[in-house]
Amino acid sequence: MRKKNFKGRCIKKTVTKAEGVCRTYDALQLAALDELERDDEIAEIRCNVVLEGSPWDAYTTDFLCKTRDGDFIAFETCLKKLLIRPQTMELLDASRNYWMRRGVEWRLIVDGESAVDA
Repeated sequence: MRKKNFKGRCIKKTVTKAEGVCRTYDALQLAALDELERDDEIAEIRCNVVLEGSPWDAYTTDFLCKTRDGDFIAFETCLKKLLIRPQTMELLDASRNYWMRRGVEWRLIVDGESAVDA
């Protein structure tokens, strides 16, 4: 999760499953994008989706993906070393609650590990 007006360095990449250009802000997010692009179950990828209508609407979810079955899965990426920070945990929890209230499966991708179901 990042602020929607994040001013850090970004890598722009075009993938076939997303409209327009995807902006990634670290190597983990870029690697996750590549993995989602290769996943046959994923039909569509939306990058940096704003958490509209919530107290956290200044933040974005890394990826919102539509599966071939028509279901949605939200993915957040996080570096393992940042998981000990209280604010990181608060933001991840807010993202998880936001998507779960909407009936969307939520997964966390941590560097060095595969996607973890919530």
